Amino acid sequence: MTTIHVLDGRGLAVGRAELAAAIADQPIKQHLIHETVIAELAARRAGSHSTLTRGKVRGGGTKPWRQKGTGRARQGSIRSPQWTGGGIVFGPTPRTYGGKVNRKVRQQAFRAALRAQVERGSAAILDPTGWDAPSTRAAAEYLRQAPDAIQVRPLLLILDDLDSVEARSFRNIPGIYVLAASELETVDIVAARAILVERTAWERLSGGAIDVEAVSPAPKVKPAPKKTPPPAPAPVAAEVETPKPKRSRAKKAAAPAEEAAPVEEATTAEEPEVVETAVEEPVAEATETPEAEAPAEAEADETEATDEAADETEAPVEEPKDGEPA
Repeated sequence: MTTIHVLDGRGLAVGRAELAAAIADQPIKQHLIHETVIAELAARRAGSHSTLTRGKVRGGGTKPWRQKGTGRARQGSIRSPQWTGGGIVFGPTPRTYGGKVNRKVRQQAFRAALRAQVERGSAAILDPTGWDAPSTRAAAEYLRQAPDAIQVRPLLLILDDLDSVEARSFRNIPGIYVLAASELETVDIVAARAILVERTAWERLSGGAIDVEAVSPAPKVKPAPKKTPPPAPAPVAAEVETPKPKRSRAKKAAAPAEEAAPVEEATTAEEPEVVETAVEEPVAEATETPEAEAPAEAEADETEATDEAADETEAPVEEPKDGEPA
């Protein structure tokens, strides 16, 4: 069986009530709800628009000029539709836009809309709050303790008396619409995402008293207020270097030498770094070069010594004298 929440004066769901048979047994027929909503919206149009025909416009009782001999078109009245300030042809007139919907169809659509809200869990019954004076803060706390499905917007609050303390407390909250139970229609129930109905109004709409089953509620803990971080310091604007104006060669030659002194110091300060890097590389090469060339010199000395020894060991060849055989 479908049940509906019953809220106490603090907004807590302290009980559940079963739907009356007239609402619980009503099938939800979309086409009936649609037909009723269209008729109710059309009936809310004022239909007070009106225009004046040529018979209602003041003036124009005489013929503006004679029928023939003027060279102009014949005219019978200056309040004809073709004249400025004349009457309107087929203009709108006051009328009623509402269509006829059978009474039983309207009843079925109304009950089906109520049942749809209850089955969705977005309907609740409001018990007397017992508030002495109107308080928007108390109403906001009431909704915070209510079930989550009742906290959505737009929320329709249905009361018997629009001057009651509850009505004056809830009507200042954005998204909450307070409506008298005698003026409730199907379109109001369909347009709201949740409804909160006073207990006496619900019993009259459902057609009988309700039996409430007690439920132990669990109050919601109030969230701690959020701490706002301290404001960040304002950013310091960066100093923009203004470009120096260009000077001519004559002005540069006449400029004092003091201006060039800081430049020389800067260059001399940077020189040691360049010299250190330049000196370290040749030293490394000098240390490596003798070690690599020493074996080559030793080999050259050995080859020279062997050549000299070979020259000494070889016997001298004597050339033959004249008359002696070789």
